[in-house]
Amino acid sequence: MRGDLAEPVGVASAGRSDGVTLPAGALRPIELAAGAVLGGATVGLVTVGALLPFAAALQLVAAVPMGLLAHRHRFRAQLATTIAGTLVTFVAAGLLPAENLIGVAVIGGIIGTVKRRGGGLPAVAVLSTVAGFVMATATVGMLLVFARSRALLFDSIRNSAQGIESLAAKQSWLEPVGRAVAGYTDTVLHWWWAFVGGGIVAAMLISGLVSWFVLGRVLDRLAWLPGRDSLLDAPADPRPVAPLPVTLRDVTFRYQGARTDALHRIELTVHVGEFVAVVGHNGSGKSTLTRILAGRPPTSGTVTRPGSAGLGVRGGTAMVLQRPESQTLGVLVADDVVWGLPTADAAAVDIDGLLAEVGLTGMGGRETATLSGGQQQRLAVAAALARQPTLLIADEATSMIDPEGRRDLVALLARLPRRHPMAVVLVTHHEADAAAADRVIHLEQGRSVAHLPAWPRPVRDLRRRPMGEPVLELTGVGHTYNRGTPWEAPALHDIDLSVRRGEALLVVGGNGSGKSTLAWIMAGLTMPTSGTCVLREPMGTTRPVHKRIGAVQLAFQHSRLQLQRQDVGTEIEDWGGRGSYAVARALDQVGLDRTLVTRSIEELSGGQAKRVVLAAIVASHPQVVVLDEPLAGLDPEGRAGVVELLARLRDSGLTLIVISHDVADMTAVCDRTVHLRDGRLVENPSAAVHYAPARHFTGGFR
Repeated sequence: MRGDLAEPVGVASAGRSDGVTLPAGALRPIELAAGAVLGGATVGLVTVGALLPFAAALQLVAAVPMGLLAHRHRFRAQLATTIAGTLVTFVAAGLLPAENLIGVAVIGGIIGTVKRRGGGLPAVAVLSTVAGFVMATATVGMLLVFARSRALLFDSIRNSAQGIESLAAKQSWLEPVGRAVAGYTDTVLHWWWAFVGGGIVAAMLISGLVSWFVLGRVLDRLAWLPGRDSLLDAPADPRPVAPLPVTLRDVTFRYQGARTDALHRIELTVHVGEFVAVVGHNGSGKSTLTRILAGRPPTSGTVTRPGSAGLGVRGGTAMVLQRPESQTLGVLVADDVVWGLPTADAAAVDIDGLLAEVGLTGMGGRETATLSGGQQQRLAVAAALARQPTLLIADEATSMIDPEGRRDLVALLARLPRRHPMAVVLVTHHEADAAAADRVIHLEQGRSVAHLPAWPRPVRDLRRRPMGEPVLELTGVGHTYNRGTPWEAPALHDIDLSVRRGEALLVVGGNGSGKSTLAWIMAGLTMPTSGTCVLREPMGTTRPVHKRIGAVQLAFQHSRLQLQRQDVGTEIEDWGGRGSYAVARALDQVGLDRTLVTRSIEELSGGQAKRVVLAAIVASHPQVVVLDEPLAGLDPEGRAGVVELLARLRDSGLTLIVISHDVADMTAVCDRTVHLRDGRLVENPSAAVHYAPARHFTGGFR
């Protein structure tokens, strides 16, 4: 049985093939947000494609956002977005682009709906034809009613035909073509309603069939994105907002189609004034628990609270998520604090006071793009406090920032329940983050346990083969973003660095120190504004790195951004692993089972995704690999596995440059450490370079 939140209020079937039901009633916050974002993208694509001739191709992909909206949400969300988007497009670009947007929305809606309901090409053909008849009837009806518009259209057609006839008359061999066009024009104008209507029907049918193969593939590729059945999309609860105290009794949650529970018989109570830490490794059920606290009903058990969870509502539940940049919406810091609040509520917010409370005093006028990761997380907390939440959930909010920023953020979160009538729940895989908590909940495989198993830390593994001559050299490298504008922001200053072939170099620094900028320059993806970054070829010649794209590969901090294919094998082949043997060998080199070759990219864990990226990079045979924060977001087991993998790649002769703030773990595999502070490089004089063979890894890596 279910508790207060177990039975969704006002649920109506949406006819979805997988049996998921959707609540009836007004548009929910998640639908409004999705409509605003996807509708805005559609308006932008249609408007730019209509106004700029060379960008007309953008209209071919404009149906993708609307298709995704129809695939994930109710028809009323699609309808509201189409109406709003049409009005905005009409004001911005005129009547014709507004009509194009309606057509794009119809095609996207048909494909998204058919995909959602499990239909196929015949359904698309029928619906496209019906939509064509509706639009044709509306267009012909408007031309019949508005005689002046019809006359202008006819005059335009006649003038075009006369122009073609005049041009053709200048060449005797083209004269018959001109007369044929003139004669055809008279026929078209006589039967204009049939030609206009039939043309619209044919265009809609052809567009629908083509979009089924193009847009349909895109929707299949984006199927992993959280949609309307997202765990953040709690069912409607008509009660007044009152999330605390909340009590979970015997709560179990199982994902649709899963064989095991994500949570199993959890008992938990959270009161106002508490700072509670939930600690567990990846896949332990931490994030699922936060969604239950935020209003998602469990599969079984009861969740009781005085009112609704009120996710995103003033006085309800607020969330601070893992990736700082994904939460930043405003251009300026002050704008971001009140982003999305009604005008009256936004005017009442003490923005300067909130920024001072989270440690961002005087930064209201700064651009959010110039903030470090730790500062962005503080800004996210300030934006949450502007909603005066009763429950604040920080879901892995510390995992992507440096140790100093992590300590400061945890201290900030710990202070909040003492300063405001609220509770804070911090979800983390770092035991140290829980030291300041009033209570600690340990999760392992979805169950509450007394403590987590201790994962051994990596020990120093000295290299097994000597390094070679310098392969990558940076001389006087500096970089300034938006150079020569009022918004210019220096990121690097006078960097001199030489990396030897086969070396494993660790570059450390806090958030905002310039690490990622340096990584992109070394990979040749960004040209420095001053100085040079050159790669020494095996024959001894040197060339700028940006002219040797691919010789230095960059592994992104967020691995999924680099994985663009449907399955693991195709991804590795696309990078250069030609043939099944090359793919299997690449998987072997990164310690992945060959059975993963057919695994969907969306089914990979965070650690597996990082290994697949490395397998793809290895298959491309680079001279140097730059890894940007390879341990970010991983639990202790995943971190240990990646460190072990990097040691193997180093000993195979691959040159590694690791950009990280995880000094304690990465020094186990790296030969040398250099430090970035405020964009300037300071080499650690005490770091030794090791050549001698060394013992194997110890510590029980899996």
